[in-house]
Amino acid sequence: MGRLAIVTGGTRGIGRQISLTLKNSGYKVVANYGGNDEAARKFTEETGIPSMKWDVGSYPACDAAIAKITAEHGPVEVVVNNAGITRDATLHRMSYQMWEEVIHTNLTSCFNMARLVIDSMRERGFGRIVNIGSINGQAGQYGQVNYAAAKSGIHGFTKALAQEGAAKNITVNAIAPGYVDTDMVRAVPPAVLEKIIAKIPVGRLGRADDIARVVMFLIADEADFITGSTISVNGGQHMY
Repeated sequence: MGRLAIVTGGTRGIGRQISLTLKNSGYKVVANYGGNDEAARKFTEETGIPSMKWDVGSYPACDAAIAKITAEHGPVEVVVNNAGITRDATLHRMSYQMWEEVIHTNLTSCFNMARLVIDSMRERGFGRIVNIGSINGQAGQYGQVNYAAAKSGIHGFTKALAQEGAAKNITVNAIAPGYVDTDMVRAVPPAVLEKIIAKIPVGRLGRADDIARVVMFLIADEADFITGSTISVNGGQHMY
């Protein structure tokens, strides 16, 4: 059997495609989700990939979930920290709750998941952690100080942990997607979406499989000389 991978936020959008691509490439996959039970049920029925519900921003919840997954499927060798939410507002209108929820789900989750697999990865001498950042964590975005801060934090987290894991054959990398054709992006008013696409040099939104292919590249056994990197997948919109 292939290596075991957990994909957080793995039943919808970019995460769904990452989960499916991993499975089709021979990995054992468990897809985490946080709230939409119906979408998760349909995802598992359609793909055969087991889905598990837990709050990735809660350390105890992550601890219990990873213990259960390990008991049922074996040691976790790949983690894709993809879970993310938005609570957009300009700072003078942003509540503390809006700030805390985004940091909790988008950034604290990376610590929780990595901390709970790192000992096993070190013992086994192998690990792959891929953190999904964002173009808005690199360039900033009006009305998203919470989201931009969390995603920017992911890039620093990636570089620091990569240094710690390198000697044990644990690579830690990040991907910074631009605007990808998901339900979240398609919910933007058409006039705004048109302006977004006009700023992308390749002339289109990204596709979820654009991101999934980079995940596959980074988690390969042969990618052991690539660590601490952030790969931008944004159609040339922001060159960082």
